[in-house]
Amino acid sequence: MKKWHLRLRNLMVDYLSLPSDVLLELPRLTMIGNFHLYIENHKGLETYSETELKVKTTNGYVQILGSSFVLKQMLPEEILLEGEIEEVKYLPS
Repeated sequence: MKKWHLRLRNLMVDYLSLPSDVLLELPRLTMIGNFHLYIENHKGLETYSETELKVKTTNGYVQILGSSFVLKQMLPEEILLEGEIEEVKYLPS
């Protein structure tokens, strides 16, 4: 049943030209330089410290490594992170 549901979402994205990140619940990351990172469509924080942020997504985790991290804004599905960003990784579940 879950595979059928995913196929239907993919068809809607392809044939109706709807945004895939919204329909497929994919995370959207917008990075400005190496000091601002805006994350949308997350499912919560897994880890937060001054040097690491790990965010849960539908299909895994997004891990951000660096230094001097500060959460400037955190909403139910959006995060704004400031600090020295050195690495962004996707970790599949």
